[in-house]
Amino acid sequence: MHRQIPANRMRKKALIIGSPNVGKSVLFNALSGKYANVSNYPGTTVEVSRASVQIHDESWEIVDTPGTYSLFPVTEEEKVTRQILLNEPADLIINVIDAKNLERLLPLTLQLLETGLRVIVVLNVMDEARKAGITINTSLLSSELKAPVIPAVCTRNEGVEEIRKAIAGTGSLAKQSKFVTHDSLVEQGISEISALPACPALSGISARSIAILVMSDEAGRLDGVTTPDQFAEAAKNTAVKILRSSNKPLVFRIATAYKNEAERITSETVTENPTAINFAEKLSRIMMNPLTGFPILALILYFGLYKFVGVFGAGTAVDFIEGHLFQTHINPFLSDTVTRLVSWAPLRDLLTGEYGILSLALRYSFGLILPIVTFFFIFFSLLEDSGYLPRLAMLIDRFFKRIGLSGRAVIPMVMGLGCATMATMVTRTLPTKKERIIATLLLALAVPCSAQLGVIMSLLADRPAATGVWAMVIVMVFLSVGFLGSKVISGSQAFFYMEIPPLRWPQLSNILMKTYVRVVWYMKEIIPIFIGASIVIWLAQLTKLFDLLVKVFTWPVSLAGLPPETAKVFLFGFFRRDYGAAGLYDLDRHQLLTNVQVVVACVALTLFLPCIAQFLVNIKERGFRTGMAISAVTLIVSFSVACLLNALLTSTGITL
Repeated sequence: MHRQIPANRMRKKALIIGSPNVGKSVLFNALSGKYANVSNYPGTTVEVSRASVQIHDESWEIVDTPGTYSLFPVTEEEKVTRQILLNEPADLIINVIDAKNLERLLPLTLQLLETGLRVIVVLNVMDEARKAGITINTSLLSSELKAPVIPAVCTRNEGVEEIRKAIAGTGSLAKQSKFVTHDSLVEQGISEISALPACPALSGISARSIAILVMSDEAGRLDGVTTPDQFAEAAKNTAVKILRSSNKPLVFRIATAYKNEAERITSETVTENPTAINFAEKLSRIMMNPLTGFPILALILYFGLYKFVGVFGAGTAVDFIEGHLFQTHINPFLSDTVTRLVSWAPLRDLLTGEYGILSLALRYSFGLILPIVTFFFIFFSLLEDSGYLPRLAMLIDRFFKRIGLSGRAVIPMVMGLGCATMATMVTRTLPTKKERIIATLLLALAVPCSAQLGVIMSLLADRPAATGVWAMVIVMVFLSVGFLGSKVISGSQAFFYMEIPPLRWPQLSNILMKTYVRVVWYMKEIIPIFIGASIVIWLAQLTKLFDLLVKVFTWPVSLAGLPPETAKVFLFGFFRRDYGAAGLYDLDRHQLLTNVQVVVACVALTLFLPCIAQFLVNIKERGFRTGMAISAVTLIVSFSVACLLNALLTSTGITL
């Protein structure tokens, strides 16, 4: 259980390190009693989780590091993990491995063992390995690795107590002495670099391991790690000299040695008796086959996103909470109360006026946004825990390659349907700069967040033709801008590699906990923004600035065939996309829009400028110039497409 550790007590540190989808975060939760955002796909552990715990009367800090396949980093996640390993002195490494994929994941284990730190190897998901006919001689494996090996099923707490005992007994563990023999050229470089007088002792990492990490980088440096200038220059010169003598990249030579050793160890410790393909495996293959995978995706989107989130969440739930509770009971009560207690008219307007804090901001927050995002996060958590998202990434990879992305980018894209701001931060997990820019642009332009999407789907629920037109236009813009971006934006081609976890029945408790944590996080973010928007609009009204801005937006709005009242909607949309969509919802409820105007407005608002939070994150993640360029593109594209769509629909006489 999680306990508070006295500040004056000496604490030891354990790093949980492993590849994505092996159960690191599940083990972290089991050891710490602290909830972490557990997912079946890479990306959710970019932010490192830490917990102070008491294990067998010892004080420990447990650190759940981002998923990594190697200490030779490619993605931002892998860079973070290596930096933690090299910069934070650790008493223990807990290396978590998927028992079904021992041969593929052992190279990371060998790299960790070579650091010289104490290591415990946890063979997780042993139940699935047994079902697959895989038998592992754990005692022989422990002997080969010269480290404790503990079989476990962390989701059921099997082996967790043994892991606790092993952590508590860390002091009796010998420092690691396992290392891999490389070819003569690499060994020459290791000897020369590790013998340098100024070779640093980074967090207790062995000189041999430091030398290998230096040589794995073509520039001969350790990114994100401070080393003495004398060592850095000498190590770089040595690495470059060795590289010139090689006909292959040194990192390839080094990785090959780890791969060969992993194959040898696996051949001696693992016995496989393949079982018949079960239903889950057959279903998994069907989901990734384009002929069957896309129809399955269409069904999931229809029943999950449209029916569950859109019709039930944004329709039934919103109608009851916003339409019945707020409009019939809560808002009239608040309005009457404020009228009785507040005599100053401007203050009454701030609280319960047309754009008041109580009448609009809180109604939008709790009446519209809360039910929509709750149902979306339930749906998203089901996709996560079932293991469907990695299969969707595999299915969509070839398709995404045409717009400069890989299947890995499907993760932030789907997350963007929940919160585009959060999804933009997740784009840092994409391996190339080109992918990160394209993904950020598409998230800002053509991926509506759950609240905005829910309101729009509620608007279009009784207009199936309008829904089809809106969806078709957004998809066409998404593909067109992505394709053009892949041609215009310079950078290396996207590549893709992802572990595919088994399909699992989602656990209800985990679904509810994830949904609760995400909804609380989301509401904490939007409520202050909505209240702030009401205050800013109130001040702008007092100073007549609001009217001036409305007049400015009236011009592009009129070009798109929309009534002047929609100018306010786009102003709202800059505060929050869902805030703008909620304003559009109000206009339609008062029958101020035709069907054509509704679909044109929905298209324009979906493609409009990202909200303030996403705008700031775009600049933070991609830089000021790129962030501003992305906003300029979205602004131009949104009104250009809206004008073209309006002209097409009106000229053809289509009324939808």
